[in-house]
Amino acid sequence: MSKRHPIIAVTGSSGAGTTTVKRVFENIFRREGITAAVMEGDAFHRYTRVEMKERIAAADREGRPISHFGPDSNEWEALEGQFRDYGRQGRCKSRFYLHNDREAQPHGQEPGTFTPWQDIAADTDLLFYEGLHGCVKTPQVDLARHVDLKIGVVPIINLEWIQKLHRDTRERGYSTEAVSDTILRRMHDYVHYICPQFGETDINFQRVPVVDTSNPFIARDIPTAGESMTVIRFRNPSGIDFPYLLSMIDNAFMSRANTIVVPGGKMDLAMQLILTPMILRLMDMRRAQHS
Repeated sequence: MSKRHPIIAVTGSSGAGTTTVKRVFENIFRREGITAAVMEGDAFHRYTRVEMKERIAAADREGRPISHFGPDSNEWEALEGQFRDYGRQGRCKSRFYLHNDREAQPHGQEPGTFTPWQDIAADTDLLFYEGLHGCVKTPQVDLARHVDLKIGVVPIINLEWIQKLHRDTRERGYSTEAVSDTILRRMHDYVHYICPQFGETDINFQRVPVVDTSNPFIARDIPTAGESMTVIRFRNPSGIDFPYLLSMIDNAFMSRANTIVVPGGKMDLAMQLILTPMILRLMDMRRAQHS
């Protein structure tokens, strides 16, 4: 952790909704005049799309699991190195993984490839990471220890699968069968590397639908915000003004001493109310270190 160069990480699995949370942070940064360096977790995949397909085929022949969730397919040591560099000096490198033609065309590259590594912009106030592995801990790496504010985005698993199925079939051109195979292939790594991160996070936002999602593979629509509740768990509830949150968010209630539940349509408001003062505290500590 670094008071001088703070790092915020939003972590969640594919289709969990971390991109939506990213937009909330962007609004806070813009409103508060905060300049953030943005780092995408997909930048630290180890293989291009073509290379990954080759690794998956080989792993299937050998009867062993491999997925984008696990260590074999990611550069976690490189990611930890960039976190460390930013915490020490406010500078690091990143790149982009180009998911589709729309993202790839401006770079003159093929989808499923990476842009070259580049230095992030100078003179940023903080580093903002959004992706799969912002809080991973293994015997080899400990990403969580470098992060000052750790946010988990964790819809219940059926909802997560529905969101992934709709995104990957409608936006990325995959078949339902291909997405289902990916979900199955990732399960070992999901259990061992994705789930444990949510024990490291400072706050978890878990979206829970209140409509039937029993069979996510035949769901015609993603449950709307109005058909959901959001469970917000604080690792350390000390200093959280729960009476204020309850007064500001209609129909919110507390389910445990460290947990507040809000209507799904109020999730953005809840995030703004909860995260803005936390980010401003990081900025106050940063300014104190630079004075």
